[in-house]
Amino acid sequence: MTLAIAVFLITLVFVIWQPKGLQIGTTAVVGAIIALLVGVVNFTDVFTVIDIVWDATLAFIGIIIISMILDEIGFFEYSAIKMAKLSGGSGNKMFVYILLLGALVAAFFANDGAALILTPILLAKMKYLKMNPLAIFAFLMAGGFIGDSASNPLVISNLTNIVTVGYFDIGFVEYAKNMFLPNLLSIFASIIVLWIYFRKDIPLKVDVSTLPEATSVIKNHTMFKFSWFFLGLLMAGYFIGDFYNLPVSVFALGGALVFLLIANKYKAVKPIMTIKAAPWQVVWFSIGLYVVVYGLKNAGFTDVIASWITTLNSYGNTTAIIGTGFLSAFISSVMNNMPTIMIMDIAIDKVGYVGNEALVYANILGSNLGPKMTPIGSLATLLWLHVLAKKGVKITWGEYMKVGLVVTPPVLLIALLGLI
Repeated sequence: MTLAIAVFLITLVFVIWQPKGLQIGTTAVVGAIIALLVGVVNFTDVFTVIDIVWDATLAFIGIIIISMILDEIGFFEYSAIKMAKLSGGSGNKMFVYILLLGALVAAFFANDGAALILTPILLAKMKYLKMNPLAIFAFLMAGGFIGDSASNPLVISNLTNIVTVGYFDIGFVEYAKNMFLPNLLSIFASIIVLWIYFRKDIPLKVDVSTLPEATSVIKNHTMFKFSWFFLGLLMAGYFIGDFYNLPVSVFALGGALVFLLIANKYKAVKPIMTIKAAPWQVVWFSIGLYVVVYGLKNAGFTDVIASWITTLNSYGNTTAIIGTGFLSAFISSVMNNMPTIMIMDIAIDKVGYVGNEALVYANILGSNLGPKMTPIGSLATLLWLHVLAKKGVKITWGEYMKVGLVVTPPVLLIALLGLI
């Protein structure tokens, strides 16, 4: 087990550190190759991992491409201005409305989409409104938090959701039904806890009259109008696909390519540039890192986790659900939620999926919310920090954890209660 843990930790350190611009996908693949060479995994394991993650990864790429096209059209900027103006100049209302917008973006365009696209738009608008640094920090931290805490309602809302659904063969509708209440509680708790934490930094009044009209930021009105129809059609496709047991990526990536062709016809985007800008490194990251994680499974690490879950189960359903959620959250916060979701999925499978279905959802909630306790907890947070750093906003680990360690536990607990 020592060798498997060493390969995993070294890979993870380089994924987080990214020395000299080393891409996360490259690092993960190198880690997977090392795992193969030292014998902690074999080629059969590699194909097993590909079978588990291919749908999730391709679906994620499709969702991000759709988000990028909508961003080019002006869809998200329009939405942000609409929400700001809807507040009527009340800082507290604006805080709540922006969090609701973040929750919607996370639900339909994944938490990474919220981090990559919505964050720079919100930052630009807050600077335009001449908010003070404390207010900007409050809105940014709250927006970053809701991106993960509200990424539970649909299979497509988070890469961890898609991986787990694929692993346990859970349907799109079944997943949405089981996660409706926990996600609603998570959003509600997030808004309340974040408002309590930042209430002194939120301005009472904001002069929204200086903001441009929302329609003025739309760059292609034909595509903007069509996008609403397209998104409705896409959602219908997910539900129809579930009925026929089709992979999510058929509609997410397939829909993205169709949307891209239509956007090109109306000269809303440049297809080659959009495809090049898509986060293809995530493909190699998912496959590579999960191969390394599979080495931990082969070494017996997942057996240890399974024994902990079995112990929690012995204390009853409520303890098992809350305990599993917080176990997943803690592991995610110290070693990233991408490997955690796979380790926990395998461990829960060893305990037995039938009769323990709630533990699967508790694991997802823990893996989606737990990472908010530390800056290294999720890919979305790393992307979010990277986007802000490029915009000249530096948030230190201390500043981040001071908020995350206080806000995350109560929100996670309330969300987990929705599974009981």
